[in-house]
Amino acid sequence: MMLEVGIKGRQEMVVTEELTAGHIGSGTVRVLATPMMVSLMERTSRLSVKPFLEEGQETVGTRVNVSHVAATPVGMKVWCESTLTEVDRRRLVFGVRVFDECGLVGEGEHERFIIDEKKFREKADAKAASKNL
Repeated sequence: MMLEVGIKGRQEMVVTEELTAGHIGSGTVRVLATPMMVSLMERTSRLSVKPFLEEGQETVGTRVNVSHVAATPVGMKVWCESTLTEVDRRRLVFGVRVFDECGLVGEGEHERFIIDEKKFREKADAKAASKNL
């Protein structure tokens, strides 16, 4: 594994009705919902390090500490820029910032852990089986 501080990521999307606070129920207005902004931050961070992981590994989000500082209306492009700022064995910390065509939308820190996909899935399946799900 060659994960090093400084790995950068960038993902973008256009705000659609399905991504609004009014649509997902986190609010009533037709602007990018905070949970959807966080999802973009997580996806950007995950995809930035994916090429550096070993076969069978993935990352899962474990902590998000962000501010949503500006509204982005339907139809506007938003993008996230992530930077890997800390590597502590399996724990990865990212600085994340989201922008729209008018400026900063949100920023903060996101933590992910490297997992073995097979073991993780088996554990989740065992949990579901214990509750007859």
